[in-house]
Amino acid sequence: GGPVDALGNGKAIAMLLARQGAIIDGTDIDEVAGAIIEGTDIDVPAGANTVAAIRDAGGTAYCSYVNATDQTGVEGWVKACAEKHGKIDIFVNNVGQSEPGGPVSMDAATWQAQIALNLDAAFYAMQAVLPYMVAAKAGSIINISSIAGQRYIGKPQVGYAAAKAGLMQLTKTTAVIHAKDNVRVNCVVPGLMHTPMLNRMAEKYASGDLDGFIAKRNAMVPMRRMGDAQDVANAVLFLAADESSYVTATEIVVDGGITAATQGDLP
Repeated sequence: GGPVDALGNGKAIAMLLARQGAIIDGTDIDEVAGAIIEGTDIDVPAGANTVAAIRDAGGTAYCSYVNATDQTGVEGWVKACAEKHGKIDIFVNNVGQSEPGGPVSMDAATWQAQIALNLDAAFYAMQAVLPYMVAAKAGSIINISSIAGQRYIGKPQVGYAAAKAGLMQLTKTTAVIHAKDNVRVNCVVPGLMHTPMLNRMAEKYASGDLDGFIAKRNAMVPMRRMGDAQDVANAVLFLAADESSYVTATEIVVDGGITAATQGDLP
C-alpha cells in the first residue's frame, strides 16, 4: 500500500507532467478561502511545496491560490494562465473530497457542499478553459473521478458518490460535443488509493483506526493492495500525451480490479 506520507494525486501528477517537459500552473487554496469550503482536506502549503519540488528538479511550475468552487475566481485564474503562457494544452481537474453520510443522515448543507466541490468545481473549470482549447483546435482535459461513482465501496458517502458519477457523465457529454474541435475529455477513475488523505479518512470512517482501515482496504482489492498516487499520475500522463490522440469520452479505471469483482469474498 505504500507509506502514509506518499505523494498525493495532485503532486504526483504535476511532478510527472513536469518531468515530461510540461509547464505546470496549478492551484491551491489559501486560509481565507479554506474557511469558505467547510471541512476540506486541502493542505494549505501543499501547492508551494509542489512548486518547489518541481523547480528543484529543473522543471517550471507556478501556483495560484484559487477557491475551486468560486466560478469568478476560477475564470480569472484560467484567463491569467492563458495570457501568461499563450495557450493551455492540458487541463487536469483534481479537486475532490469525501464526507460521510447516507441519504437520510446527510444534511442538505453537506450534500450541497459535496456537489459544489466534487462536481461544480470541474464544471466551472471546464467552462473556463474550453474556449481557449476550441480556439486552438487542440487540448486534453482530464478529470479525476472515483470508483465511488461506479459502485458502493463500503462506506456511506452519497454526496461524493453522486458527484463523481455526475463528473463521469459530464466528461462524456463534453467530449462528444467538442470532439469536432480536437479537444479530448477523459476521466481517470482511481480505486482505493494509499495517499496522505488516508489519515483523515480513517478518522471519518474508522474511528481513527488507521492500521485497521488500511488492512480492510487492502483486503477489498483483488490485487490485495491499494494503489498510490503514482498509479493515478501514470494514467493522466497517457491521456495528456499524443499517444492517446484517438481516446476521448472514456475512463481509465485504476483500481486493482475492485470494480470488476463481486461484493462477496474474493478468491
